[in-house]
Amino acid sequence: MIVAEWKPIPEVVEKLRGHKKVLVVGCATCVAECAAGGEREVETLAPLLRMAMIKDSNPIEVCTNTLERQCEWEFVEGLAPTIMEVDAVVSLACGIGVQALAERFSEVPIYPGVNTTALAIREEPGLWAARCVACGDCVLGETLGLCPIARCAKSILNGPCGGTRDGGKCEIDENIDCIWHLIYERAQARGKVDALLEIKKTKDWSNSDHGGPKRILREDLRL
Repeated sequence: MIVAEWKPIPEVVEKLRGHKKVLVVGCATCVAECAAGGEREVETLAPLLRMAMIKDSNPIEVCTNTLERQCEWEFVEGLAPTIMEVDAVVSLACGIGVQALAERFSEVPIYPGVNTTALAIREEPGLWAARCVACGDCVLGETLGLCPIARCAKSILNGPCGGTRDGGKCEIDENIDCIWHLIYERAQARGKVDALLEIKKTKDWSNSDHGGPKRILREDLRL
């Protein structure tokens, strides 16, 4: 899932100075799952913003809404009547949702209420860990379902570096497992160690963002 966390309230307050009526809009998918931007978080943030703005000598009216997804135009369109009645929006969606709102409602300031942090999995309640960097050249089939790009501090593609600590921990942080140690253990359990001796080809980074924004085209889905 996409993981996000609330921006500090003072940072949001600074953006809202001068506004009179604000819409706080949530997203019922990824950011709801990580307890940052769902309906519950929207209804929690709204009164906090009201009180903070009063303390800032700039009282505002705050209304709320939560969409199923802020990254899908059909859901975004449903905000049109409400947007006409406010002079600013605080979006608790990920960066994609914020940009979708800003594109559709370009005449209204859209402020992010969260910081998007990672594509991650929940390891335990309250703890998410990155598992993917959306590199566009997936190697999970060769690394037994464990991603060395996202989970290695150096994104090493051919075995561990020389800094792996005793017990299979990363030299960057002794609390982090060396992903190549985990890959080896899984390969050993499956009798696939020999496959790890094959030198991986140079990774295709053409889908990274160094050449501009990514665009994903599926001709079979186009009308």
